[in-house]
Amino acid sequence: MKNLGTGSVFIELGQRPDEPGPPIHGPSSYPADVESRLEAEAATIIARYPQPRSALLPLLHLTQGEDGFLTNAGIAFCAGQLNLSHAEVTAVATFYSMYRRNPTGDYLVGVCTNTLCAIMGGDAILESLREHLGVEDGQTTDDGSITLEHIECNAACDYAPVVMVNWEFFDDQTPSSARDLVDALRSGQLPTPSRSSSLCTFRDTARILAGLPNTGAGDGGAPTGTATLAGLRIARERAMTAPTPDPQPSDTSAPPNDKAEATESVKNEPAPAPSTSIPAESSTAETDPNATDSQ
Repeated sequence: MKNLGTGSVFIELGQRPDEPGPPIHGPSSYPADVESRLEAEAATIIARYPQPRSALLPLLHLTQGEDGFLTNAGIAFCAGQLNLSHAEVTAVATFYSMYRRNPTGDYLVGVCTNTLCAIMGGDAILESLREHLGVEDGQTTDDGSITLEHIECNAACDYAPVVMVNWEFFDDQTPSSARDLVDALRSGQLPTPSRSSSLCTFRDTARILAGLPNTGAGDGGAPTGTATLAGLRIARERAMTAPTPDPQPSDTSAPPNDKAEATESVKNEPAPAPSTSIPAESSTAETDPNATDSQ
């Protein structure tokens, strides 16, 4: 509880309300055949990075593609492949919202409720889908087809309000069109996203995010929409160009070797303490020692 003077605001800390239960749960290890297959795919991913631990994010997507969410087995697999502790992997896995901590349906349907989408009807869409599907945020329908959640801004404000399915955009939605969208998903009649040519399941999407080949029906993108290009069009009409950056003055105060030695000599020193001096209020206070503070 935080007292703001005129009233109190309750601030609840902890994991997202749509992710109940322990941070990571599920089976603790994979069967031998699954482990062997994942190891081969992980080797391909890790080889792309100069440091193995840099492959942690795609490896988390890889295991999410196996289980439909992050499990203890997935955490242990990533830790073993990258020589990290379980705590290090879990810290990353629980930081990013794209890593699910509970079983997820074939289609993760996210409704943006940030400012612009909310103003344009996002809140009404989310409420309509809750009622239509009979689930709350983070819950999955009984048939396992759809998990519903509200999402933060996904930089799709040009066609708000936006609904995302496995992180594919469906632009300019209404409560009615959103209901039609989820009905089509549940019937197996996959609609075409607004900005790409195909839609695949949540697990297949996770494997694509891991950097594995897309085995779906298509991988091309839709043409860029008019609203997205509005700023570029106006800039061209008005012959607007980006300013040329000012050349940076070169620092010749010390030879390169001296700079390196100076940096090396202080790199392990503690940061300087905050200054206790208060800047002068005005130029008068700086130049006239007899000036008084009238504030």
